[in-house]
Amino acid sequence: MTELFPHFQVIVVSGLHDSGPGHWQSRWQRLHPEFVRVRQDDFDQPDLAAWAARLDQVRRSDPRPALLVAHSFGCLTAVHSIARSSDGVAGALLVAPADPDRFGVAERLPALSLDCPSILVSSANDPWMSAPHAALWARRWGSELIEQGRLGHINADSGLGDWPAGYNYLQRLGELAHNRTLAFSA
Repeated sequence: MTELFPHFQVIVVSGLHDSGPGHWQSRWQRLHPEFVRVRQDDFDQPDLAAWAARLDQVRRSDPRPALLVAHSFGCLTAVHSIARSSDGVAGALLVAPADPDRFGVAERLPALSLDCPSILVSSANDPWMSAPHAALWARRWGSELIEQGRLGHINADSGLGDWPAGYNYLQRLGELAHNRTLAFSA
């Protein structure tokens, strides 16, 4: 299968307990083996600094700009990593972020726009973050907000299969990042 994003490194940033085989992140990786997944030392113990440091290592492993595909606590990891240094990050797809207050990390996340294009996808009945709170974080981070209706935590339990709508958001993010790169190089 040919790479759909040859100018970008696509990095999958899972959340708490990683993403199992039925999760859209895992399914996307099977469809696109060129996608790279961040492997944490302990997916059962979320540690914002340690998880972001591991993401930073993966980002540095490829000279191409990165598109981050994050879910749940992985969104917090991605945002924390970008806030520390956005060098080499072309964009971030933030799907069903976990509520930072639940993990006591809200004060460690940026309250200003991220320095890259980002799309935050939320669900009206997400048990890990209310829709109004997701909208608040999307505004803070300067993310385009896409409300998906009632999809729970937008994970394997949501019955999304390969989640083609989400993949369309990733493609749109890739286009935004590519256009931004062209604008900066002109």
